[in-house]
Amino acid sequence: MLYSILQGGEISFLEIVMYILATLVVIAVILPFHELAHGFIAYKLGDDTAKRQGRLTFNPIAHINPMGALCLLLVGFGWAEPVPVNIYKLKNPKRDMALVALAGPVANIIAGLVGAILSILFSVLFGSHSTSLWYEAVKYFFSYYVAVNVGLAVFNLIPLPPLDGSKILGALLADELYKKQLMYEDKLSMVLVVLVMLGVVDKIMAVPQELLLSFVYLVAGLPFLPFF
Repeated sequence: MLYSILQGGEISFLEIVMYILATLVVIAVILPFHELAHGFIAYKLGDDTAKRQGRLTFNPIAHINPMGALCLLLVGFGWAEPVPVNIYKLKNPKRDMALVALAGPVANIIAGLVGAILSILFSVLFGSHSTSLWYEAVKYFFSYYVAVNVGLAVFNLIPLPPLDGSKILGALLADELYKKQLMYEDKLSMVLVVLVMLGVVDKIMAVPQELLLSFVYLVAGLPFLPFF
């Protein structure tokens, strides 16, 4: 995404700085939250693997993948170190694996919603300073913070391995199709890589990302309707 911003031409230095800052916050705080959510739900459903490996923590050192963090900063798609899940320890493996997978994108949506609420609250409290540089900087920060989280949620819901969406889809497939999905997981992962490289993923994500972003701001703005 940083590359796209720089290519835009009319983007101010302040916007670039706020995008980088917002993304670094997502890397340090929200990627760990995303992985913690996976591990916590797995633990509640019977798999203690993540807990035994010390992954039920907000500590970014336990979760951050340097290459994934760099990709998130540069292109808007990134990842942390995946939380280990032993599907055979889950009470209902097929269904529970989908719930574990869903927890990650939900964590990003919650994080984005909190950011949107804070952004709107900031506007309500400090709207009279809307021409100030610091006001503009904070608004840019929240805007990018919410957008990055929504982008991560939508990206992870794409139904191709190794993304969370593939595991959610697996719960909806008949057993035979589910087994084939697992059998061809590596090949399907390569399909995802090719689609990302060709820019197809950007096009696939565009509409759902805009819809989810609008929904997040709509829900975040409901408590503040009396102020507008």
